[in-house]
Amino acid sequence: MKLPNTTERIILGIDPGTTIMGYGVIRVIGQKAELITLGAVDLHKLKDHYLTLKEVFNSVTALIEKYLPDEMAIEAPFFGKNVQSMLKLGRAQGVAITATLLRDIPITEYAPLKIKMAITGNGSASKEQVANMLERMLHIPKEMMPKHLDATDGLAVAYCHFLQSNRPETTKKYSGWKDFIAKNPDKIS
Repeated sequence: MKLPNTTERIILGIDPGTTIMGYGVIRVIGQKAELITLGAVDLHKLKDHYLTLKEVFNSVTALIEKYLPDEMAIEAPFFGKNVQSMLKLGRAQGVAITATLLRDIPITEYAPLKIKMAITGNGSASKEQVANMLERMLHIPKEMMPKHLDATDGLAVAYCHFLQSNRPETTKKYSGWKDFIAKNPDKIS
């Protein structure tokens, strides 16, 4: 139920995967975010990659139908050494994006480093550190914390999007100190 004179939106976060896909859903009212749900879709049982992609599509579609998100945030694949793994992960991400686009839901993609920085302040934070910060920030009871950290990774994507979209806009952007000085000569004494 939306309250009068408040801005409410639902954000779905997806951590795409071909063995486990994590997700988190948050409700944002004004400047506050609250947990709706988080979980993971276990894809281990599917041995055929194309059936895995179909399950990713169906799972994202089901999440959209159940929670009616206004926006979706997804983690970008990171570049690893195994090209085949990257290709499969990219396909899973593409399928999740397609399921979302078919519902005309805006999508934002975030790099793993950006997500970790937004949640913990440390771009090399572990999955456990991210989960612990989310547990504290969203006041998640211990018994609700999932066994798969992919679920908290999906939640981290949604919460990162909330943090990024609630940042105040700055009127000036700078590429570095030299640029700042060039655009603000009055600030130099």
